[in-house]
Amino acid sequence: MLNRVEAPSFNAISGIKLIEPKEHRFSNGIKAFEFFADNQDLVRIEWIFKNKYEQEENPMLNTCLSSLIKEGTKSFTSAEIADKVDFYGAYLMPEYSYDHTSLTLYTLTKHSATLLPLIKEILTEATLPQKELDTYIRNNKQKLQVSLQKNDYIARRYFYNHIFGKNRYGRTPDLGDYDLLTRDALANLYAKQFQPENCTLIISGNVSESLLQDIYQLFNEEWPASGQPALEVIPTFDSHIGKLIVEEKADSVQSAIRLGYPTINRTHADYPALQFVNTLLGGYFGSRLMKNIREEKGYTYGIGSAVASLLYNGFFTIATEVGTEVTAATLTEIEKEITTLRNELADVEEIELVKNYMAGSMLGSLESIFSHADKFKSALFSGMDLTYYERYLQQVKVMTPEKVQAIAKQYIDYDKLLKVVVGKL
Repeated sequence: MLNRVEAPSFNAISGIKLIEPKEHRFSNGIKAFEFFADNQDLVRIEWIFKNKYEQEENPMLNTCLSSLIKEGTKSFTSAEIADKVDFYGAYLMPEYSYDHTSLTLYTLTKHSATLLPLIKEILTEATLPQKELDTYIRNNKQKLQVSLQKNDYIARRYFYNHIFGKNRYGRTPDLGDYDLLTRDALANLYAKQFQPENCTLIISGNVSESLLQDIYQLFNEEWPASGQPALEVIPTFDSHIGKLIVEEKADSVQSAIRLGYPTINRTHADYPALQFVNTLLGGYFGSRLMKNIREEKGYTYGIGSAVASLLYNGFFTIATEVGTEVTAATLTEIEKEITTLRNELADVEEIELVKNYMAGSMLGSLESIFSHADKFKSALFSGMDLTYYERYLQQVKVMTPEKVQAIAKQYIDYDKLLKVVVGKL
């Protein structure tokens, strides 16, 4: 019988065990990785392509292409593709990020043989119909018009534009940009990007031998290498100078605040330590920013900070929305918390709490075979392997008050942050 008087015993997390994938090399250049688990008759198959850019990077083309690839092929209309996927209880999802575009299929293993030829046709014979492009342009212009009325969206635009400039990470769409999208440009990008040499294939779940044979037949033997050179445009970054940007909106009752600047990504040795300091500052519900600005001051329902890792860069950011009457006071409190973090040693008890939170979060993020595959993807596309996560956890475990202060002094400086306010200041 449970003793509800005594708290359950606490066990520190000593390490994590990640599932290593089985690698399959295809002769056409595809890199395939298999994560097997037979606890349910479900499989997830991801075709992931590195985004191709011209010298003047235009991420709108890649975003549009990811939306249109399943909107028609030589044999199937958009509606027919959707109906077939729905009939088999599957889910087909294109996804876009700054550096990669992917097409992901969730399906029962027994239906994979029926659906794989459809995926093959989407990746090799998509028609990118003009009608669907027109619909995409119309819908996204309407969405943008709505978004441009929202302070938090405007603040994000200013933020990315100013810290990254005109490369893929910094460009955000204007209404007129959608009218410049053409089917010819999309078809040209499709032909360059959706090639086997540019593809990473990740298969996770109840992966049967027959499924692997079907994949090999369709996506290796029947999909020859293009022979295109692997040209890569590496984005350039201007030097960042911290400044204050304010867009006053007389009718606003809330101000959107976003601060930050470029920083290291996960390939840097200090990245785990910086993530630790970020978590303590504003990366979880018990963070200093939440305790001060939400719980004690009542200025906002939520405030948070984050360190994001991109392929060629990273960035640190703090974001919140507050009443216009406390905009200036919120900035003052953020500055105070950063100054305290840099100038005063944190309590050992607070550091132990963050250690346990971060270790528990990592362990909790590995509940399914799909989450193991996701961890692998993050490491793979950063040029790392799964040992990164053990090193990450070990660095978290040895954080001290002195190390927290040193990392804060090196990487978080309020005076150098870009500060964006949309509303009233």
